[in-house]
Amino acid sequence: MTGQILIVDDEAAIRRLVRGAIERGGLSADEAANAAEALTCARRPGCELVLLDLGLPDRDGIELIPHLKALERTVIVLTARDAITEKVAALDLGADDYVVKPFDTDELLARVRVALRRHTVSSVGQNRLRAGPVEIDLAAHQVWRDGAQVKLTRKEFALLAELARHAGKLLTHTHLLRRVWGDGHVEDVAYLRVAIRALRLKLEADPAAPSFLLNEPGIGYRLIA
Repeated sequence: MTGQILIVDDEAAIRRLVRGAIERGGLSADEAANAAEALTCARRPGCELVLLDLGLPDRDGIELIPHLKALERTVIVLTARDAITEKVAALDLGADDYVVKPFDTDELLARVRVALRRHTVSSVGQNRLRAGPVEIDLAAHQVWRDGAQVKLTRKEFALLAELARHAGKLLTHTHLLRRVWGDGHVEDVAYLRVAIRALRLKLEADPAAPSFLLNEPGIGYRLIA
């Protein structure tokens, strides 16, 4: 995890606070006070992850998300905006995570590390993904947990594979429904809940207290690798 973290916030005190936490965690950081500076800094080689405030003086930060993703930067929104509609909009535009101010610096650093480690959902041969104790063979549509094969339905497998490809990232209901059930079912959240419940029963050590497939109420799900 050697990439630089870009902190985008118009408040110097917030930038100093976040930079201190990032550097204490052994990572390097750069700063930008507005959208124009953010795009300039994000284009520099070495920039890997952007901590993005939405309330910028020259442009709404949410408009930057597609540009940053086009540069292949990981984006964690760090903002005072706490409405679920704002979170869903940012995530659907490609943000990798969403943290609301005020925040705990240790939790923020943990979120940064998770985002930077996303490549640990690694390739195990040409058509295999591994996420924690679960191994997924994309070509054969087979799943193992701790070495034991697990039988999944076609939709359960498709949902698990999509979450595993983006392990650690919060995926919205709309994203998952569109990818697994198609554009005609983006409002059918009940389908998603039923499939998640089935996956938890088959993959979680304690389905009543999931540690692998986590829910963000009103927003979506993430797979913890």
